[in-house]
Amino acid sequence: MKEFDKLLAIAKRKAKFDETNTWSNGSITYLAEIKNEVDEVLEEMPKHRQCYLEDELGDILWDYLNVLTALEKERRIDTKAVLERACRKYQERVSGIETGKEWSEVKKKQKIALENENKSTA
Repeated sequence: MKEFDKLLAIAKRKAKFDETNTWSNGSITYLAEIKNEVDEVLEEMPKHRQCYLEDELGDILWDYLNVLTALEKERRIDTKAVLERACRKYQERVSGIETGKEWSEVKKKQKIALENENKSTA
């Protein structure tokens, strides 16, 4: 998606600005903002105002990208790896339910695999 890559690039540009700003507390700042934005989405839902709802959903996405960008610096999180992991995870879950498996069954299998991965890298 070109738009996603474009927005991520804008978030990375902003991260450079945030490094010299005192208002930002890194990823914690953006995680708190995500909570606020989810509340705003919930407030907007019953109003049936499409453009406002889209705007608030965009704010959640923006803050999430800022979390990823901040965690790249703080914890060496690789945004591409996060996206690849999410694609694999949900591809497996959706494929599982499409073939008659329970979501919880696939999720349990994935949790065990994640625990094994963590043990092997610890």
